[in-house]
Amino acid sequence: MPTGGMSELSVEPVESVDEAELPVGVDAPEYVLYGGKGGVGKTTCAAATGLASARDGTSTLVVSTDPAHSLSDTLNTEIGSEPTRIKDDIPLYAVEIDPEAASEGPFVTDEEDQAEAAFDAGGAGGTDGAMGGLGGLEGMLGGGDHPLAGGAMPGADEAAAMQLLLEYLDDPRFDRVVVDTAPTGHTLRLLELPDVMDSMVGRLLSFREKLSGMAGSLGGLFGGGSDEDMEEGVDDLRELSSKIERLRTALRDPSRTDFRVVMVPEEMSVVESERLIDRLEGFGIPVGTVVVNRVSEDLTDVAGFDEEWFVAPDTEGCEFCRRRWEVQRSALKRAQELFRGRDVKRVPLFAEAVQGEAMLGVVGSCLD
Repeated sequence: MPTGGMSELSVEPVESVDEAELPVGVDAPEYVLYGGKGGVGKTTCAAATGLASARDGTSTLVVSTDPAHSLSDTLNTEIGSEPTRIKDDIPLYAVEIDPEAASEGPFVTDEEDQAEAAFDAGGAGGTDGAMGGLGGLEGMLGGGDHPLAGGAMPGADEAAAMQLLLEYLDDPRFDRVVVDTAPTGHTLRLLELPDVMDSMVGRLLSFREKLSGMAGSLGGLFGGGSDEDMEEGVDDLRELSSKIERLRTALRDPSRTDFRVVMVPEEMSVVESERLIDRLEGFGIPVGTVVVNRVSEDLTDVAGFDEEWFVAPDTEGCEFCRRRWEVQRSALKRAQELFRGRDVKRVPLFAEAVQGEAMLGVVGSCLD
């Protein structure tokens, strides 16, 4: 989309929608992630994209990793903590990840349980054990100040969310996965976590290999665990490391993943988006799409809908509307560098709440 005219646009909310005009299918890779500052409309965009994707028969899962779940409200249906089909006529599935329920400790996964069996039994589980600071996870990670060294690990909820997300991205039931990520700070910690976990796995494997030749003499320190049990734990850690690498590879491949940054035309949102894109690119994750939500523009210019359906903000006769439009124009002017070289999707400011299939269809047309 040409970016030069963004500050000249004027948005009109919709009152009724013709089903025939709703989008069928989306032009997007297998993974679509929406990120940005809290409250900019990521959930709406994710739900709209998932709905449009499933309308052409593509089996699509919409995932919310935002602790403040609103996906159920947006789709007007109850969504649980397991992927569930929510439409009978199209293959649309949805799930709301509950990180607190998924994490029952500092870092609880199936892999952790098995790792504990291999490394954390008997006296090797903590600094008070027979091996002291060299024994448990705390010692292997360099001391108690390490974020993974026991206690309430910062970002533990993101860790749990990432574990479930890994499963869903690999799930053969779904041809496309659309993710409504948590607000910016949470998203960045989630994306940092694979590197932290990869380091942890590497150190655990190295520690295990150093002990492999001492299994006989030190067996008692590990509660009598068998070599088979320890090897099983190591294998599980390797599998976890492999999953992390697959996630990293997928996120960095624009043919497989489209990370879409959502913003609103306000200066603070522009600043936040600039920071997010900079951090994402620092991780090697390209951002090819920027979604500008709640713009005071004419929806007929965006999606081609009948203008009789809209109630547009009066930027000429209404002083409040005019001032808000000036704020937006100023923010859009600042965002020009942000838009350069990226696909820019415009979503208008609607007069009513964006809930239900019809309104999501309108948003989907704007994102198409």
